[in-house]
Amino acid sequence: MNSGLRFAWQVVFLGGVLFAAQTAGAGVLVQCPGDTNGSASWEGDENQPDKTKCMHLSGGDGFVTMADGTSQYIFGFADLTGKPSIGPNGEDLASQVLEEGILAATFPAPPIVLDEGDEFYLTLTNVGMMMRPDLFDPHTVHYHGFPEAASIFDGLPESAIAINMGSSLTYYYKVLEPGTFMYHCHAEATEHMQMGMLGNLYVRPAQDGEVYNYQGKNYSQFAYNDGDGSTGYDVDYPIQIGSFDSNFHGASIDVQPLPFALMKDDYPMLNGRGYPDTVDPDPLPAPEENGFKPSQLESALITAEPGQRVLLRISNLNVTRFYTLGTLGVPMLVVGKDAKLLRGPDGKDLYYRTNSVTVGGGESYDAILEIPPTAAPGTRYFLYTTNLNYLSNNMEEFGGMMTEIRIN
Repeated sequence: MNSGLRFAWQVVFLGGVLFAAQTAGAGVLVQCPGDTNGSASWEGDENQPDKTKCMHLSGGDGFVTMADGTSQYIFGFADLTGKPSIGPNGEDLASQVLEEGILAATFPAPPIVLDEGDEFYLTLTNVGMMMRPDLFDPHTVHYHGFPEAASIFDGLPESAIAINMGSSLTYYYKVLEPGTFMYHCHAEATEHMQMGMLGNLYVRPAQDGEVYNYQGKNYSQFAYNDGDGSTGYDVDYPIQIGSFDSNFHGASIDVQPLPFALMKDDYPMLNGRGYPDTVDPDPLPAPEENGFKPSQLESALITAEPGQRVLLRISNLNVTRFYTLGTLGVPMLVVGKDAKLLRGPDGKDLYYRTNSVTVGGGESYDAILEIPPTAAPGTRYFLYTTNLNYLSNNMEEFGGMMTEIRIN
């Protein structure tokens, strides 16, 4: 058993939890309480422990298509949850799981949605770089902004462990705080994040499910445990700011470009898409280069009804610059920053209204849009960067970091 597999087993076993085991030589070891076939899921609800969630990601490479039709080579994560690595008779299905993960990288990474109080088991399997077999890059998962229970799960190779090609590691986290976070690979972080290894991650508060009346309307979903319903909302949307340097991505098919300080992004995006692809509610067509595996699954289109409150979970994992994101016609009520409710020590709300937020790399905002009750169906508002030179898809104008807020 290699060190990555052995350490993953020891960490979880010491917690007193038993998992389905599998031969180490397969290179896939999924650890999830109650899971009997190594799929990070449960065949029946009776097998799922209370307040437990599991997920299985692969780390590898693939391709995405920009809004101007240009193909870009990426590194990324893919969701393998539900793919069994152990057959009904105990047979080893690891090779099938690895095949599913090859050239399956998605951008952004699969979203992780948790509830306060969850125990979360995330297995990462490094399937290698199909287009760059000369590279043996390790990968990690770093829960950015999470107060980690132990540094070993933080994803920093310097203080934790990185997963080598053909190995698996299960991360464990007891989710204690709600808010908007994000996650990314922290091995060779600047390169791997620029190449696409980043995604949305947010935690719903324990207050969810309770009913609070705020300003004459009942809410049962909240951004935070506010105690008064002031962060109540009707619908929520994660919006992750990002951008690519097309020259860096193009060169990465052949070499590892250096120095990173010369990165100059020319494809600004929301949820991995430039306008008008941002308003397509469906996965974008799968690129031919990666065997027609879909790689851009997350839409950035926002839809609402008149009078609704829309929670935007805005995050930025860009490695080159700050971006300002603004709205036209609908102001934002900012209620949270970096996964913290904006409330003073005396209990006073520090919420504020604005038409724009400036978000640096690694920062997040929770902003509520209050759609006017008089908004007519068919009305469209815009969420866009006020850095107007980034409203483009490389050399193509009238695109880039923009999406629509459509009133049903």
